[in-house]
Formats: sequence, C-alpha cells, structure tokens
Amino acid sequence: MSGFSLSARPTLKLLQKSDVERIHEASLKLLEEVGVMVYNDRALKLLENAGAEVDSRKKIALIPQNLAKESLGKAPSTIRLYSQDGEHDRVLEKDRVTYNPGSAALFFLDSKTGEIRRPLTRDLTDLVRLADALEHIQAQSTALVVSDVPDEIADRYRLFIVLKNSPKPIITGTFSIDGFYDMKRMLEVVAGGEKEAARKPRAIFDTCPSAPLKWSEVTSQNLLDCAKYHIPAEIIPMPQLGATGPVTLAGSLVQHNTEFLSGLVMAQLTTPGAPVIYGGSPTTLDMRYGTARLGAIETMMLGCSYAQIGKYYNLPTHMYLGLSDTKIIDAQCGFESGIAIVLGALAGINVISGPGMLNFENCQSLEKLVIDNTVCGMALRLVEGVKVTDETLAIDLIRKVGPGGMFLAEKHTLEWFRKERFIPSELIDRKELNAWKTEGSKSTIQRAKEIVDMTLEKHKPTPLPPEIGNDLDGIMKGIRKAHA
Repeated sequence: MSGFSLSARPTLKLLQKSDVERIHEASLKLLEEVGVMVYNDRALKLLENAGAEVDSRKKIALIPQNLAKESLGKAPSTIRLYSQDGEHDRVLEKDRVTYNPGSAALFFLDSKTGEIRRPLTRDLTDLVRLADALEHIQAQSTALVVSDVPDEIADRYRLFIVLKNSPKPIITGTFSIDGFYDMKRMLEVVAGGEKEAARKPRAIFDTCPSAPLKWSEVTSQNLLDCAKYHIPAEIIPMPQLGATGPVTLAGSLVQHNTEFLSGLVMAQLTTPGAPVIYGGSPTTLDMRYGTARLGAIETMMLGCSYAQIGKYYNLPTHMYLGLSDTKIIDAQCGFESGIAIVLGALAGINVISGPGMLNFENCQSLEKLVIDNTVCGMALRLVEGVKVTDETLAIDLIRKVGPGGMFLAEKHTLEWFRKERFIPSELIDRKELNAWKTEGSKSTIQRAKEIVDMTLEKHKPTPLPPEIGNDLDGIMKGIRKAHA
C-alpha cells in the first residue's frame, strides 16, 4: 500500500546490550564457582550426571558454564497458553503482553466493610468471575488462598474454583509435591487427557527458588515435574535488595539471573525443550520499616531490566507488576499500580501478574481489579503506537474540511474513532461538572463498586460441559476425603 508505515512500538530499555552481556557472563561464573544449594536428591543427581560438581553433604551443585549455555539453546522461545473455549488463547513471545491478577494472596479487601480479612470461597469465586468478564485481564490466576478449606488442599481447591468459573488460561502453582499431581489431574480432565494437556497447556505453574541461590525440595521437584509433563514453568527468583540480595540493582540482577539459569538447567536436563518462562518477583527492602517495597520504582526497574535479559535469551518473560503497598484504594494505590502496569507494557513483558493486589502482594480487591483493568487497557493502547498510513494522515480530509471546518460528522471520523481511541468503561469520569454532580458526584471507587456489583449480577461465565464438570467435582471430592 502506498505510503504505508508500521507503527513504531514504544519500548523501554534500562540496560545497554553490553550491560546484559556482563550480567550474563557474571551469572555463568557464579553458577560455576559458587553454585546453588538444591535440597532435592533427584535434581542433584541430574546435575551430577550432566557434569556438575556436587557436594551431596552441603547440597551444593557447581554448574559448568557450557551446561547453562546448552540449556539456553533448548528452551522454546514461544509458549502458547490455551483456553477452554478456544477464544482466549494467549501466545507468549516477543513483546506480546498478557495481564492476569496477582496470585496467592492470603487476604481480601471486603467491598462492604472495607476490612482486610482472610478470604472465603465466595470471595475467590467472585474474583474469578469478575476477571472472566474484564476485557484486559486476559488470563486468570489462583489469586486467593481461601481460609474455609483445609490448608493441605488449598492449592488444589483454588485451581478447582478457577476451572469451574472461567475458560481463560491460568497462572497457578502448588504448595506441595503431591499437590502438583492432583492439580495435573484436574488439568487433564478439562483438556481431555494427559496427552492433550501436554499438547495444549491451559496453565503455567510458578516455581520459586529461595534467595540467595537455593532451591527447596518442593519447588525443585515442582520444576522437574513440570518439565517431565511439558507443563510451562515460570521460574520466579525473589531477591530482596539489601536483605536476600545485593543492595544494588545490578548485583541483584546478577543473582536473579543466576538463580533463573540454575532452574533452567534442571528443567532442560529433565526434558530437553521443556517450556520455561523467565519470571521473577524481586523486591526492595524498606530499611525504615523492614517491609518489602513492591510498589517502589526500583522494584519496577528490576522487573523491566531482567525482562531485557530474558529477551536476550529469547525466552518468554514474566513479572509481578501492578501491585501497591497501600492497604486501601487511594492515590498511592493508583500511581504505584498505574506506573508499573504501563512500564511493564513498554518493556514488553509477556506475563504481568499483579492487577488487583494491595498490601505487599498479599491482598486482593475486586474494586482495584476493575480499576487496574482500565489501566491495562490504556497501556495496551499505548504500545500499539501511532499508525501512519495515507488514510490516517488524512491529508485529503483536512483539505476538504479546510480552515474553520468541523470533522465531527465526517465519514472518516465515524470509521476511525473506535479504532484510534481507547474507550474505557464507565469507571472513568469525563463528564462536565454539572452532569457529574447530577449523577451523584461519585468517586472512582464508588463507580468501581457499581461495576463490580453489576458484573457479578449479570456476567455468566461459559460453563464446563456437564461430564467434565462432574469429573472435576469427583476429583475434588476425592481430595477432600483423603485430607479429611
């Protein structure tokens, strides 16, 4: 097409290529010279058989550089996440962004009382149904650890609730070794068998090393099991600057990358080509209060920086962004979450977990999820960039309308105003003053509450086929009975 130009995707890069290469080289040296502690005999044996120097007494493996380099060449650069209805599949690659609610919160902000309390099944069900309805929350998460089921089955139960109430892809994780196998069975039931579940993965499992440079028995086994069954694993290092990681951003990036590479090696030794996502949830320590600063700009910078490293490795990326450290929905909540959501999109992070979260990654809010959904939509519009074509330049139209004219009734305006502009929900107030007063002078939070109530009343998620739903109920019934 004459005069056509692809829009330039706006991007954020905090590291030079030479910086990324230095971090990469430093990580390889640490892997080989310092190593990682792995409390899993099976994983240590895998590493030893592949050429790592293993001290079985100290549980430390020194991983040769060539082993890490070979593993980087085996992991896939693209991961497709499937949905139950086929309409919400997500492709994780390059700069494509997927937003999902933050995961595993132990608390819930009660919409009616304003109280932060332990969540119940009905809270998780409402959150899942709400996320299912929100356009820019493209994937689900097992967002709440509910308190009205036994702790031993909480990981299985939250996946059960998501599968029953939404067809969207899922980011999840387990708290135990045997929990993984129960959750795998659930995913196989809804997929139509083990082979289908491996061929069309519906869920990503988070696997988290412990900073600094350590893998527990549970998380390392979860990683190996994900690789064995070809379930995408999100490796999530969590260095805390000044506490469990160096106080400098560059130093914690080196440690973060070293921990990730150690997990990548174990996954690829288990199954060459196992799908792995370069993830993370780093924080900075607030020395005044001894708290983790999830909403701090340095935390956001860490995530955007290590995403560059993941892209250097040609791997899908993940980060916890869009959270706030505040305990209520207020101005701090807005600017911490808003800045992070936009920066994550500019950095092209493939999976961004965190919308809806408050209180240091430990509380979910329905109203905040509605607000964050709009911010996600704005961020996604931003990274579309400016499309420059003969039609969008509108030279002939400007000539036609001329000085002093009006564009409102032109056919070009009618054709393009929805394509070119992000049109938010009624959450956003853009009425003139008197109209706003007439409608009740409502705040953003009041409007968010109304959207939550209306959505939960009217939205009906696509149900599972009856036979699949019954099989899933049977699995959950068996799990409950086994842990009664």
